[in-house]
Amino acid sequence: MAVSVSAILILLIMAVVFLRSGSLKVSHALVCVILGFYLASSSVAPTIQSGLTATANVVSSLRP
Repeated sequence: MAVSVSAILILLIMAVVFLRSGSLKVSHALVCVILGFYLASSSVAPTIQSGLTATANVVSSLRP
């Protein structure tokens, strides 16, 4: 749960920065949000979840 909340916060911050800089339009952001909801309810959701979990595990195991 902590990984998904962190990912959501990072994506939200990036979206706000893009909106403020003018490189992301509101309509594009809405399309991305709708796509996210459709992906979350599709059969691809477990694959995406396992991919994000594996990526988070790899990143967390890296030592600087």
